[in-house]
Amino acid sequence: MRALILGGTADANSLAAAIARAGIDAVYSYGGRTATPAEQPLPTRIGGFGGVNGLADYLRREAITHLIDATHPFAAEMSRNAIAACAQTATPLLALERAPWEKTPGDRWIEVADVVSAVTALPETSANVFLAIGRQHLAPFGTRPQHAYTLRFVDPPEQALPWPDAEIIVSRGPFTLEGELAMMRARAIEWIVARNSGGGGARAKIDAARALGLPVIMITRPHLPDRPRVERVSDVMEWLGHRTCLGA
Repeated sequence: MRALILGGTADANSLAAAIARAGIDAVYSYGGRTATPAEQPLPTRIGGFGGVNGLADYLRREAITHLIDATHPFAAEMSRNAIAACAQTATPLLALERAPWEKTPGDRWIEVADVVSAVTALPETSANVFLAIGRQHLAPFGTRPQHAYTLRFVDPPEQALPWPDAEIIVSRGPFTLEGELAMMRARAIEWIVARNSGGGGARAKIDAARALGLPVIMITRPHLPDRPRVERVSDVMEWLGHRTCLGA
């Protein structure tokens, strides 16, 4: 057995730890978008594969017998490539993906399909906006420069931001409800733009928005072809045949 983890998430990190404890031969792959990725207990590669054919070639060359897609729910291109490459090579595929958040009483969500729709949903008048969407999706918000934006990244941005009024927080989660409440109050946040990534690591900002009565422009997940999917590391370990090495 030789497994490939497409990672970059907290769940992927937990899976890597469980696989390392079990002594399974595996490789952890980062997409390369983070300058300082978290260290892993497994051999690690960084960077893309070169599309579907490049990933298929890698699976054959490295004798990968199992692929676990534990990428971010919005890393749709990578997930689609994994589905196609596994079909091309007859490699078993399993997605490790948390369920999306569900709207609860008190939530003021405006659900939209994509980033462009999120920009449109912002008010015309100036407001203090917390953009919690990742640095790859900022450009469309340049059409709304009247807002004061707060952004939070794992790494400092390499390029200038598209607005005159923006504050950057460089920090790595998970974040607490108390911390998110303090951050939003200190910056007088009035709107939040977020992606429905699910899970507990990024949930605190959604809970804080509810507590403060703030509207959240919630970007729904991209549609992916059907694929086997689980929500827990223990389910992946069982799929790999290691029931005695169950994780979270």
